[in-house]
Amino acid sequence: MATLKSLRLRINSVKSTRKITQAMKMVAAAKLRRAQTQAEAARPYAERMERMLASLGASVAGSPDAPKLLVGTGADKVHLLVVVTAERGLCGGFNTNVGRFTRTTVRALEAEGKTVKIITVGRKGAVYLKREFASRFVGEYSFANKKRIGFEDAAEVTARISEMLEAGEFDVCTLIYNRFKNVISQTPTGQQLIPAPMPEAAADGGMQYEFEPTEEEILARILPQNLAIQLYRALLDNAAGFYGSQMTAMDNATRNAGEMINKLTLNYNRTRQANITRELIEIISGAEAL
Repeated sequence: MATLKSLRLRINSVKSTRKITQAMKMVAAAKLRRAQTQAEAARPYAERMERMLASLGASVAGSPDAPKLLVGTGADKVHLLVVVTAERGLCGGFNTNVGRFTRTTVRALEAEGKTVKIITVGRKGAVYLKREFASRFVGEYSFANKKRIGFEDAAEVTARISEMLEAGEFDVCTLIYNRFKNVISQTPTGQQLIPAPMPEAAADGGMQYEFEPTEEEILARILPQNLAIQLYRALLDNAAGFYGSQMTAMDNATRNAGEMINKLTLNYNRTRQANITRELIEIISGAEAL
């Protein structure tokens, strides 16, 4: 049976932990509002950019001089996965879900005979995936020292992707991240970046447009920007999802700590009462013996 001293120490320890989880929950809730606002504000622009790119690319996709950022290399042998995760933990299954989604994707591609390369954005993704796929890594990016993710950070990663594409180091590029739905729901998502997807519905109802300057000139400016915008949207979604998941995880941890404190306090009181009863019995027995 645990002693009263050990129970007191454990109760105080759990109370200290609860204070920490409460503080982390409040901090995550405060940061979530800003991150959620940024993520939701970036989506319409990114989605509209995709539709405009589809309209522009539809007329030049079949051309032999079409940009590689639009049509890729024409092959489907080497796949580059850009995996976006958080820089820190204590956020439930947020990072693990993306890691599992990536692991499933890698295994499926390799089962088809494809070659897979991985770039991670976020320290936790690199730690998780290196356990099994260290040989596939071609790049790691971490922005742990930055208070806020900026567009220039996304541009830094996309510049590396563009260099690899020009060097013929991959054929298809897919972005994997947690898409933010709400505070308690973040969905691991795979979004193909290269070749740029061009759904039929993106042609604005079949209407034809004339562009000035030419489609090729516009695409030369828009394609690199679109790549950075899609990654930037993923980074913002990832940040909002992280704070939402962390807030939920810290709330659950605080509740669990409260329940544990109640159980330990009850156990402490019962142990104390048993000790008092035993001491009284010993005193009474001693008095009767005299």
